[in-house]
Amino acid sequence: EMRIAAVVCFIYALAFTTHADVYFKEQFLDGDGWKSRWVESKHKSDYGQWKLTSGKFYGDVELDKGLQTSQDARFYALSSRFDSFSNEGKPLVIQFTVKHEQKIDCGGGYVKIFPADLDQTDIHGESQYYIMFGPDICGYSTKKKVHVIFNYKGKNHLIKKDIKCKDDELTHLYTLILRPDQTYEVKIDNEKVESGSLEEDWDFLPPKKIKDPEAKKPEDWDDRAKIDNPEETKPEDWDKPENIPDSDAKKPDDWDEDMDGEWEPAMIPNPEYKGEWKPKQIDNPNYKGTWIHPEIDNPEYTLDDSIYKFDNVGVLGLDLWQVKTGTIFDNFLITDDVEEAEKFGTETWGATKGPEKKMKDQQEEEERKKREEGEKSKKDDDNEEDEEDEDEDEPEEEEHTEEPPEEEEEGEDDTLPKDEL
Repeated sequence: EMRIAAVVCFIYALAFTTHADVYFKEQFLDGDGWKSRWVESKHKSDYGQWKLTSGKFYGDVELDKGLQTSQDARFYALSSRFDSFSNEGKPLVIQFTVKHEQKIDCGGGYVKIFPADLDQTDIHGESQYYIMFGPDICGYSTKKKVHVIFNYKGKNHLIKKDIKCKDDELTHLYTLILRPDQTYEVKIDNEKVESGSLEEDWDFLPPKKIKDPEAKKPEDWDDRAKIDNPEETKPEDWDKPENIPDSDAKKPDDWDEDMDGEWEPAMIPNPEYKGEWKPKQIDNPNYKGTWIHPEIDNPEYTLDDSIYKFDNVGVLGLDLWQVKTGTIFDNFLITDDVEEAEKFGTETWGATKGPEKKMKDQQEEEERKKREEGEKSKKDDDNEEDEEDEDEDEPEEEEHTEEPPEEEEEGEDDTLPKDEL
């Protein structure tokens, strides 16, 4: 009986075990082989060129090789095709790594997911896509955000939340999870940074409720919380001028009324001036609170439980602009399994992030030492030049002094270095 129960449990577990589909994976592990899988757009003749490299610092020279932008102030348009699929009824996970080792000041680090019928040789900035996801920086200290844009019924919709991206020079892992229950999650370095529902965080659909166009605030509705105290009256002696003539002022002896006009003393602030009188405020006995406009169901709203769904996913593209070049893209993954994506991120970015930072820190330390040595060398050179200048001046000083050389040699002239005495 126990063996039968175990078999039943095993079959039951299999029934709820889903197979992970990996639609696209690219790690650039076969050298120039990537050139057969990626297509450059010919829409413009001056798109920036890509090169395969692990960069100036890395965790593993082979595993960290990726596609790097290589020319400043260029548009880039490159894409790779895979077997088309629909994400209906299952999660869609898009993941990749980005390294802005050039300390980017303005440029994109995002990917676009296109329909399978896209002409890869004609990708450009206006090409319609399904999803745009990833970091974008314009102004090193100002605009630093993660784009999450979905195309819905032919129109691109931006997320209404502000998601900050990483802006350092290290490699970072970006993950977008889109679920069939119309929820989403954005992760950076395998940690959730934002989540929510598609309907609430985008403007795909009209609002469910609208203000009742027939409703109006009653004319007798009093929404003043405080009113002037009607019992208070302004004191009779309140009104005083703000400025008065200076009583100490005297007409100058040389004042000529024919030439200078009638003399008037200067005005000074009136110490008795009390300002504008206002009665004290009291609670309004007729206060009814803030009037809230009644809402009704929006007749233009229709529930759509398929906003998340894209029927013909087939191309991943890097369609972006960069001012300062040097960004490296790597470890692309498109799958329907959240755990598979997290595992892949851990095995790739997770395995090399530590060694990469260590190498970068070592390089910075070496650069710091070189700078210090250079500054010290420059300082020594400056000191030598000063000593040479003093040597050149020394004979003239001896010619003009009446002191014997013997006294100078005893060190009475402290302006000369000891090795020159």
